[in-house]
Amino acid sequence: MKFYITTPIYYVNDIPHIGHAYTTVAADVMARYKRLCGYQVFFLTGTDEHGQKVQQAAEKRGVTPQKHADELHIAFKNLWKKLNISNDDFIRTTEERHKKVVQKALQILFDKKDIYKESYEGWYCLSDERFWMEKDLKEGNCPDCGRKVEYIKEWNYFFRMSNYRDWLIQHIKENPRFIMPESRRNEVLGFLGRPLGDLCISRPKERLSWGIPLPFDENYVTYVWFDALVNYISAIGFEYDKDKFKNWWPSNHHLLGKDILTTHSVYWSTMLKALDLPLPENIFAHGWWTVNGEKMSKSRGNFVNPHELIDKYGVDALRYFLMREVPFGLDGDFSQRALIGRINSDLANDLGNLLSRTLNIIKKFKEGKIPPEIDGKNRSMEQNIQEYFKYDPTLKGFESYAANSFNSFMCKLEFHYALSYIWKIIGDMNEYVQKAAPWAEKDDGILSNTLYTLSEGLRIIAVYIYPFMPETGQEIWNQLGIKERIENCNFKESIKWGGLKDGIEIKIGRQLFPRVEEKMEIGDEVTATVTESAVAAEERQLISIDEFAKVDLRVGEIKQAEKIEKSKKLLKLKVDIGTEERQVVAGIAEHYTPEELIGKKIVLVANLKPAKLMGTESHGMVLAAGGDGRLVLIGFDGEVKLGSKVK
Repeated sequence: MKFYITTPIYYVNDIPHIGHAYTTVAADVMARYKRLCGYQVFFLTGTDEHGQKVQQAAEKRGVTPQKHADELHIAFKNLWKKLNISNDDFIRTTEERHKKVVQKALQILFDKKDIYKESYEGWYCLSDERFWMEKDLKEGNCPDCGRKVEYIKEWNYFFRMSNYRDWLIQHIKENPRFIMPESRRNEVLGFLGRPLGDLCISRPKERLSWGIPLPFDENYVTYVWFDALVNYISAIGFEYDKDKFKNWWPSNHHLLGKDILTTHSVYWSTMLKALDLPLPENIFAHGWWTVNGEKMSKSRGNFVNPHELIDKYGVDALRYFLMREVPFGLDGDFSQRALIGRINSDLANDLGNLLSRTLNIIKKFKEGKIPPEIDGKNRSMEQNIQEYFKYDPTLKGFESYAANSFNSFMCKLEFHYALSYIWKIIGDMNEYVQKAAPWAEKDDGILSNTLYTLSEGLRIIAVYIYPFMPETGQEIWNQLGIKERIENCNFKESIKWGGLKDGIEIKIGRQLFPRVEEKMEIGDEVTATVTESAVAAEERQLISIDEFAKVDLRVGEIKQAEKIEKSKKLLKLKVDIGTEERQVVAGIAEHYTPEELIGKKIVLVANLKPAKLMGTESHGMVLAAGGDGRLVLIGFDGEVKLGSKVK
C-alpha cells in the first residue's frame, strides 16, 4: 500500500511563518499515521525559488537570485527539523532534476499544440505574478491581494486550459472527495461556471530573467506557477525514473492554503489532463490563521514566528495546538492566550497529570513495577468495585474506536475531532482515577488491576497521539519502561489491549508539560470594577440567585449548521448537549458561515420554551456577545463535557 502526500512548495521571498508550519505539520501527522498503519509513505515538501518576487528580493539584498534562494530555503529546512517534520524529500525548483522535468512537460504540451504563442495585453499583478482582466479588478487593484496592477502588452506563450473546462467540471462533480472541504469544492465549481481563459505560461527574459528557459524558445522563461506545480511529479521521477513515478503517482493528498486553491484545482488539473496523467486523489485547501481577526503580515506587526513559539512552549505543544484548536479546513484566529490555555488544560492538567499520578502510585505501592492485570470477575464485591469498574470497558474500547471513528477522522483529515475523542478517553481515565482512588485501596488485586488499566491505557494513548506529538508519545512509553520505538510498531497491533507486560520497571522522567504562568501584557488587563450610582443600580432589574438558577445553561457542540431559506440572519443548528441533540435557530448568519460553526463548543439555554422562527422550530438559544456590529459565540478555553451545567 502506498501513500503520497505533499505540501505546497513555499516561496523563498521571505522567512516561514505559522501558516507554513500549519500545512506542514498536518501533512506530517498524516504521513506518520499512515506509516504506523503499514503504508509505504512518500512525504514531499520544498521551496519555490523562481519568479519576479524572488528576483526583486535578491536585488534588494544585493545578491544573485540563486544565492538568495540558497540562503532562504535553509530557513524552511531548519524549521521543519525543529518541528519534527518527517518529510522523505525536499524539492527545490532550482535543482536540475526539476528543471529537466519542467522543460520536458512544456515540450510535450508544445508538440501536442496545447501551447501556442499570442500577443497579449492586460493588467498584471506583480505580487501574484498573474494577469487579470479589467472586469476582475476591484477598484482598479488586484482582486486577490488588493495591490496596484500595471498594464502590460507583450507576446507570450499560452496553455490551452480552456479546452479542458467541461471535462474538469464533470470530474469534480463525479468525484466528491477530489476537492475538500465541500465549501472549497463549491467555490471551484463556481469559478468554472464562468468562461475559462487560456493560461499564460511564459515571461519574456527582457522583463524577467530568473526562471527556467522554455525548451522551444530561449527568449522566454517559464511562468512561476507552471514551474512550481510540476514539482509534485518532478520529485518522483516523471520521465527520468519510470518505476519510481509509476509507484507513487497519483498523489493521495495535496495539502495547501485556500489562497492557492484555484492554481491547484484548475491550473494543475488541466495541465495533468493535457499530459495524459491521472489527477491526485484529493486536493485539500485549509483555512488561514489570523491574528486578532487580521491576516498575518510584518507590516501590521502581527507576524507569528514558529521558532519563538517552539522555544517558549515546546514543539509538541505547538503541534497539538495547531491540530486541535480549529477544525482543519476552517479559518482560525491565533493567540498566545489560547495556546497557553490548551497547554495548561489539555496537556498539563489532563495528560501530564494522568501520567504523573499513575507512575507515582506504581512507584509507591508496587515497587516501581507494572503490576499484573487481574480479571474483573475475581474482584471482591464487598469492596463495592462496581462504582469504578464500569469505566474499564470504555478504556478497553480503544481497538474498536481505532477501527471506526479514529481512522475515519484521520482519513478525512478531521484532526480536531480525532484529538477531541482521544481527550474524551483521557478525561474518562482521570475520572477513573478519582473513582478508583488507588491510593486508598486495601485489596491488592483490585489495586493491581486499577494500576494496570491506567498504565495500559496510557500506553495506547501514546500510540494515538504519536502522529500529532511524536516526542510526547515516545516519552510516555519511555516512562512506562517500554524500550521499543513507536515509529517501528504496527498501529493496529499496538492499540490492542494487553500489550503492556507486567513486571516492567517504570522510569519516571521529566514532567510532560509544565504549566505555563500567563503574564498579562499591558493593555490586556481585564478589570471587573464598576462604579455606578445607587439610582442606576435600582433602575436595573436585579434578580436573586434563586431566579438565576432557574435558567438551565448547558455546554453544547454544534454538529450541523445550515442557512434558513429567505432569511439573511438565521441559521438552523443541530446542537449536541450530551443526552440529546437539539434543533436551535440562531440569528448569527451575518457573523458566521455554517462551515465555521461545526465543532464549536457553545453555551445553550436548554429550558427555553420552544419557538418558531421563519417557520422553523427552535428548542433553545445559544449565547453570544457583541459590539461594533460583530457577534461572537460564547465558548470555552478548555475541554468541557457536553451537557455540563454552566454555573
